[in-house]
Amino acid sequence: MIPESFIQELLARVDIVDVVGRYVQLRKGGANLLGLCPFHTEKSPSFTVSPTKQFYHCFGCGAHGSAIHFLTEHTGAPFPEAVRTLAASVGLTVPEEPRTPRQRAAERERREEGSRQRDVLQQAQAHYRAALKQAPQAITYLKKRGLSGEVAARYGLGWASADRRGLASVFEHYEDPALIESGLVIEAEDGRRHDRFRGRVMFPILNGRGQLIGFGGRLIEAGEPKYLNSPETSLFSKGHELYGLHEARAGIRSEGCVLVVEGYMDVVALAQFGLNNAVATLGTSTTSNHLQKLCRASDRIIFSFDGDGAGRKAAWRALQACLPWVAEDVSMRFLFLPDGQDPDSYVRAYGVQALRACLDEALPLSRFMLEELAARHDLREAEGRAACVHEARPLFAQMPEGGFRLQVEREFAQQVRLTPEELSRMLASGPVAATAPAADFRRPDGAPGRPAGRASDGAAEDWQSPGAPVDEPSWVSAEFARDGAPAGRPAAGQKRRGRANQARTVTPLARRLLRLLLAHPALVDSLGDQQLELLAHHPHLQLVRELISLASACGGRHAGALLEAADPDSDLAAAIRDLSTEVLTQELPDPEAEWRDALRHIELQAVQEQCDRLVAAGLTDDAQRRRYQDLSRRLARLKAPTG
Repeated sequence: MIPESFIQELLARVDIVDVVGRYVQLRKGGANLLGLCPFHTEKSPSFTVSPTKQFYHCFGCGAHGSAIHFLTEHTGAPFPEAVRTLAASVGLTVPEEPRTPRQRAAERERREEGSRQRDVLQQAQAHYRAALKQAPQAITYLKKRGLSGEVAARYGLGWASADRRGLASVFEHYEDPALIESGLVIEAEDGRRHDRFRGRVMFPILNGRGQLIGFGGRLIEAGEPKYLNSPETSLFSKGHELYGLHEARAGIRSEGCVLVVEGYMDVVALAQFGLNNAVATLGTSTTSNHLQKLCRASDRIIFSFDGDGAGRKAAWRALQACLPWVAEDVSMRFLFLPDGQDPDSYVRAYGVQALRACLDEALPLSRFMLEELAARHDLREAEGRAACVHEARPLFAQMPEGGFRLQVEREFAQQVRLTPEELSRMLASGPVAATAPAADFRRPDGAPGRPAGRASDGAAEDWQSPGAPVDEPSWVSAEFARDGAPAGRPAAGQKRRGRANQARTVTPLARRLLRLLLAHPALVDSLGDQQLELLAHHPHLQLVRELISLASACGGRHAGALLEAADPDSDLAAAIRDLSTEVLTQELPDPEAEWRDALRHIELQAVQEQCDRLVAAGLTDDAQRRRYQDLSRRLARLKAPTG
């Protein structure tokens, strides 16, 4: 294990501009540098690198992180390898923390398990591909579906025979636990084993780095299930992977969009006709992890569904997953083919140009959403319009603030016969019921392409009103802030990070302090005992205290270092990510003065609350009255103009 202290030393020596500049052409853009994002296709630069904050952020797809994170994401290198690469570039040698024999054994076991699974998957893949050449029934089926040998080879298609123990001819030790761990073999309760995939055309599933992680199998005769995937393993999770994404990257760039279809055969059949930009979910609804990968792959995403009732229901679930990711520069559309048609059958019946024409006519997400809402309610009646608004509220709550949401709100307001202002008040009032799980990853403050909650208006002034209600991103609890004022809510269905039982409330003041500390971590060095005591007793500064502790413990002195040091699943890490765009553009002339002024407001608030409590108690004795006079004088000094 690499010591955290070395990670921080490395990030202090490495310049992220040099690291990113090896892969991305950067140009000056104010205090930062700009370039075309390497994580998604774009025509105008939205990828920003901050030399002072030492982190990158893409306003198009939401990719962000430190120099180490850039290497792991862009090159696919494991974390230790990325650290060693950067260390070598600045003449450092990576130390290894002493580990107990048990820790070393556990790590060795994990590596060996992954290696064993990859080995058996590769052996099985070689067997399936060879078996396809000797399976006339499978070849006939693929030819009927219009597939050539070239496309079958490009996607690595194979054949699993109907033999219950067909893999026993491949693996000398059919009882090897790795066969079960990799999902190739099933063991019954009585201990007998058999192959998971039988009588199926086999589709190898690759991860983003092109590594084999599992299989999908399709029956060629009547039976259920028609499609069968590998089970969840340490290498494969169907909620994270998209079939064909690795193979489709070049096609997505050339077509200018990514087409999401329902099955493996749709993907390979479209490739046969020259449409190489299709991917498929693996027997599950679209998830936030899918959306993250899709948004990184392209800024134009088209979902294809059957036009029947089941297809529209599936599309509605996909729409709800998309809502946290909508943005001005990301186009999400829905294609509904005629009943009984899928992309494969449609392109074979009408040709690739006809399908391309359908893609051009796909419904925008906003139109599908509004039309579907209108179809569910009788908008001729007040009751129907009210019910429509009620159903729409959690949908709008998932959408990040910005121009796109504003446009959809205005169209919806006309639909339900409300003014935009009336609708806005209705959407903002009261609790919101979740309609579907929202994405785990959130885009900072509603910037395009990633999920976000509402940011407060007037960033320079809002922190001066600690009790004011404000809607906040995912790392903010839905609990009530001081005096019962709502401290904001996460987007509908949003799962909070970190310890779910601990309520987190983030007032505008806390948000301001977090921004200051993230932009200027060295401010923690100036904190005295009295200031630390003041922060320690404030009821709504838990995240601020955690950030101070993190900066003190790791010694990080720029935002990239703090982002790397934070526990990635914690509320604090989510807060750092959510505030990154503000920090990226924030250049204060005198951050120390801003910090002192913020601490003064904390003290002012604390003194005012003590005064209020004494007044509420009635000032019944001399001690209370003297205490009140002392606090009043202190309050007057704090309120006096400074400077």
